[in-house]
Amino acid sequence: MPISPQMADELVFLLALFVFTIVFHLLLKRFFMGWLYKVFCHTKAEWDQILFEQGAFRNLPHLIPALVLYQGSTALPITGSVVGRIMSAWIALIIAAFIDRILTAGLYLYNTYPISNRRPIKGYIQVTKLILYVAAGVTAISLLVEQSPWLFLSGIGAMTAIVTLVFRDTILSFVASIQLMGNDLIRVGDWIEMSQYGADGDVEEIALHTVKVRNFDNTITTIPTYKLIEDSFRNWRGMIELGGRRIRRSILIDQTSVSFCDSAMIASFERIHVLKDYVCEKRDELAHFNQVHNIDTSVSVNGRRMTNLGTFRAYLEGYLRQHPKIRQDMTFLVRQLEPTPEGLPLEIYVFTTDTAWVKHEGVQADIFDHILAVLPEFGLRVAQNPTGNDLTSLADGRENLRAAH
Repeated sequence: MPISPQMADELVFLLALFVFTIVFHLLLKRFFMGWLYKVFCHTKAEWDQILFEQGAFRNLPHLIPALVLYQGSTALPITGSVVGRIMSAWIALIIAAFIDRILTAGLYLYNTYPISNRRPIKGYIQVTKLILYVAAGVTAISLLVEQSPWLFLSGIGAMTAIVTLVFRDTILSFVASIQLMGNDLIRVGDWIEMSQYGADGDVEEIALHTVKVRNFDNTITTIPTYKLIEDSFRNWRGMIELGGRRIRRSILIDQTSVSFCDSAMIASFERIHVLKDYVCEKRDELAHFNQVHNIDTSVSVNGRRMTNLGTFRAYLEGYLRQHPKIRQDMTFLVRQLEPTPEGLPLEIYVFTTDTAWVKHEGVQADIFDHILAVLPEFGLRVAQNPTGNDLTSLADGRENLRAAH
């Protein structure tokens, strides 16, 4: 098909205009952007530098040449309509990309404030970007084919079921993120535990589709956002905010080592600094009770008597009351649990002042080191299954007995 002279002139004009815009684009990118950055560096505000560093103005050199081509195409009667529609669609996409960069910079700026840990907005920004690009795409297509955008939107409405199926996770995650943020269930920096996904660590990022958790072994676990609403998870933030981390551990006491205290034991207990006041008060209380009720104390089962286990519990309470790393204003228990075939559990239920994992474990280990070391002073034994050393000692005892006979 031969090209008319008028069309040839328009094509030459478009080619020259295109070359001009390319040169103009390069000049803008090289000189104007550098000058704009220097201007922002000399301002007192930080937000303009953040906008520039996050690429918010990166699309400006593309927008101005597109506008020049669009205006130039209006003077072309033959090819101007096609070029104008292409440039209009291109401008719509450039504007969408510009807004995208603005949102990204705004998110970066927002994350510099402490409130971002309690109210992360990355998921909302992602949803806004999704809507933005859908609107830009529909607008660009409608400009190219010269049809109303509502025509395409009505077609999308007819495909609601398909869209819902395709974007199921996005919709669920968006709703879940609103619930999580609205109820303040999770923040960046929270220590969460979700065993069904192998997550046990600090939240690093809350996005639209996933929550990224750095576990304590430095592995990364990603959890679908909506799963935090569907399933249960443990958030340790309350422990950190209150400043107390729980110790709940038992030591098994050999029940055959529990006995009444004789006068020698009571005298030795009285020399223990932590127990001095307790022993004196308890001894006088029991003596007064037995005297009032005319109880014959020559028989050990008559009346009330001190036991080595009860005295040991009193010692542990006094020891922990004086411990500088134990919270005295939170739940404080030294109690017996139900006896088991393995022994009598004596449980320590207290809170440490250090919530950091390593320091907490150190305090807990020091306490139970002391408990194991001090048990024999009260005539008590730890219950445990026979070990190889126990069996060897038993065998040696039998051999010695045979040799003696």
